Amino acid sequence: MTLQTVSTQPIEGQKAGTSGLRKQTRTFMGPHFLENYVQAILNGIGGATGKTFVVGGDGRYFNDRAIQVILRMAAANGATHVIVGQNGILSTPAASHLIRKMKTDGGFILSASHNPGGIDADFGLKFNMANGGPATEAVTQAIFEQTTTLTEYRILDAHDVDLAKIGETTLGDMKVSVIDSVSDYAAMMSELFDFEAIRALFAGGFRMAFDAMHAVTGPYATAILEGTLGAPKGTVLNGVPSPDFGGGHPDPNPIWAHQLMDIMTGHDAPDFGAASDGDGDRNMIVGRGAYVTPSDSLALIAAHAHLAPGYKAGLSGVARSMPTSGAVDRVAKAKGIPCFETPTGWKFFGTLLDAGKANLCGEESAGTGSDHIREKDGLWAVLMWLNIIAASGHSVAVLMDNHWTTYGRNYYSRHDYEAVESDAANGLMDHLRSQLGSLPGHHVAGLTVTEADEFAYRDPVDDSYTSGQGIRVMFSGGSRVVFRLSGTGTQGATIRVYLERVETSPNQLHLTPEEALADVIAAAEELAEIKTRTGRDTPDVIT
Repeated sequence: MTLQTVSTQPIEGQKAGTSGLRKQTRTFMGPHFLENYVQAILNGIGGATGKTFVVGGDGRYFNDRAIQVILRMAAANGATHVIVGQNGILSTPAASHLIRKMKTDGGFILSASHNPGGIDADFGLKFNMANGGPATEAVTQAIFEQTTTLTEYRILDAHDVDLAKIGETTLGDMKVSVIDSVSDYAAMMSELFDFEAIRALFAGGFRMAFDAMHAVTGPYATAILEGTLGAPKGTVLNGVPSPDFGGGHPDPNPIWAHQLMDIMTGHDAPDFGAASDGDGDRNMIVGRGAYVTPSDSLALIAAHAHLAPGYKAGLSGVARSMPTSGAVDRVAKAKGIPCFETPTGWKFFGTLLDAGKANLCGEESAGTGSDHIREKDGLWAVLMWLNIIAASGHSVAVLMDNHWTTYGRNYYSRHDYEAVESDAANGLMDHLRSQLGSLPGHHVAGLTVTEADEFAYRDPVDDSYTSGQGIRVMFSGGSRVVFRLSGTGTQGATIRVYLERVETSPNQLHLTPEEALADVIAAAEELAEIKTRTGRDTPDVIT
């Protein structure tokens, strides 16, 4: 067992996106690529000497080998202790919880979130800080700067650590603790939610389908829903994590979770349906024949969070990413609590949560969470919904009808144009940017523009400033369209178009999103010239 110092040189393309570095799996498997990035992380956080880390991932292809590399490099760089999920498995929320509970110096999370897995698909790695949340913009920049100047990395020449066996071992001078991946997280959930009420709900014949999408939440959902809460065996579908997610796309939306949608819209559908993604931080909520948008889910949770024991004192504030609909804003206004609008990326919620300014956050991309950790949390959102249903006695459809009657409805949809050629995508955004000054007062597809800007954010806690976060065009009556390039893909660019219309008239609350948003969709096309500039007639995904 010897320490090796390996000469290397910078590798282009190691700049993290919205949440860590995501590339094709074969890219991460290339010579020095993973090792360079891990060393850049360790250098960028001020070294590993004397530090303790959490390490785990979503079980996708190459996770097992990458974890062994990270362990040997942590040992070679002077770390004293690493805590690893059994078999290298940890959901992102569970990793965040462990970082906080064990008071470690941060953690390495191996995941490309909702992206497909496999040798010909995607891989990802991100560093979460001591508060359990994703690395801040400043730390992310420091890591990137290290990737551009790196000349060597340090790694221990050693045998693999047995990650299947729970217990402690050593790697050089570093202690390695392999722990049960589920137990700590499950214990935290039992403190936040009324498990007795949810258990009684299932005992009374309530039926549910949870699609784990062959991803990391399978073991967590099986242990909590079928084990602790008594849901019937078979409630959890696709519950065994797979390196390629069963050949599927572990993104919890109606397109990719079509098996669940077929069940929930079919004959004798269960009362409640839900799904989570590759690393367990996203969620989808469905009632019998009633799909709930992530923005509506956030708003309804904000309205009813006090029904769960962990939130009985009410909310201190809420926060949403800018592209997320304003539905939660209307709840916050009615409750007299602050609502913060941030850039996309959970890291922007961290300061608000740490300062106690907000204890509920959400993103339109199916992410919802609270101050129990510093990540979004798919299974947490599902348990919150179950708690609300158990306490209120209402179905998903009734809950949503009552919500819209009380607060109005924010019709909302997102159109994704995936893997667009980068120059075409950037050209589209530049075209929009060039119009911003002249758009107010302009008529587009029958709508009148009231405001147009490129979103920027100054953090109210640490005064940090973030610009270039998406182009917003607001119309009279509360409608809007937002254009943004996504930071979660691994090739080309994904153009996300967010469409929204506010409706308060009682007889207009049950339109289809396509009906309600027809004029906003037309305005988006006219403004951005999507078809002409991308060659795409329709979006790849509509949610």
